[in-house]
Amino acid sequence: MERATVPIFKLYGETRHWPTPDLLHCESIPERSRLHNWHIHPHLHADLVHLLHLSAGEVTLELEGNRQPYKAPLFIVVPAMSIHSFHFSSDTQGHILTLAQPLLERLDVQLGPQAQALYQGGAHPLDASTCRIAALVAQLDAEYRHPAPGRESLLDALITALTVETWRLTLDRSSPSTAPRHHDRAHAHLYRYQALIEAQFRQQPSVEQFAHQLGVTSAHLNLLCRRLADRSALQVLHERLLLEAKRQLTYTNMTVGQVADSLGFSEPAYFTRFFKRLTGLSPRDFRLRQSQEE
Repeated sequence: MERATVPIFKLYGETRHWPTPDLLHCESIPERSRLHNWHIHPHLHADLVHLLHLSAGEVTLELEGNRQPYKAPLFIVVPAMSIHSFHFSSDTQGHILTLAQPLLERLDVQLGPQAQALYQGGAHPLDASTCRIAALVAQLDAEYRHPAPGRESLLDALITALTVETWRLTLDRSSPSTAPRHHDRAHAHLYRYQALIEAQFRQQPSVEQFAHQLGVTSAHLNLLCRRLADRSALQVLHERLLLEAKRQLTYTNMTVGQVADSLGFSEPAYFTRFFKRLTGLSPRDFRLRQSQEE
């Protein structure tokens, strides 16, 4: 399949925006797979990593052209930029965790080489010695679905522990894997652009300034973002700003003006227009809706 024909999804099997102010998304495999007749067709994500834990059932996994059947218990890592598909049996049970790029950057800083396990795609059969993974996924799912005080800190601790356990799997097991394609210059530029955004988004540099730091033209940066991420370089930056705005409106008591200032907007009115254009809601209406959903 030609890369140009592979859909680029924002989440597991869909094209809408990242649906949560959290840096990770957790759901059961049956929740979404049933909607697709248990078959998620080939696609890729520009800036998301999938971690799947199967406690029952079977799956045929296709990862970068390598297609193999597996039985539960199983743990699967799908890195960003990897073309993949799943065909689950109808009795499959388990969970899928989706990690957003800012969380990946944080884990890189915190864990160093251990975080590289999230860039090595593959399927890892589990046994009794790796039951800790099942326990961590169950805790993540429970905390994600039933928010309590300290939720973000506990989710961070659990995903950090799960990343370390994933790294141990890559040390202990031989599994079909797909190394990150850092040798591909276009992908390397996109990874670097995402890292620069994570470090500088609060200052809102222009696309031209980012391109200069990458040693490319702004036109070239826009071209590779559209080709690999299905959106412009400016949209990639705006999505990160929007995510942080949602997080601060949901998890802090900062005023709208304070949120605007912390994200580099010169005027709260400009921030409000930016937020409403991308979400359809004003920041105050978004915050009210979030509080009503808790």
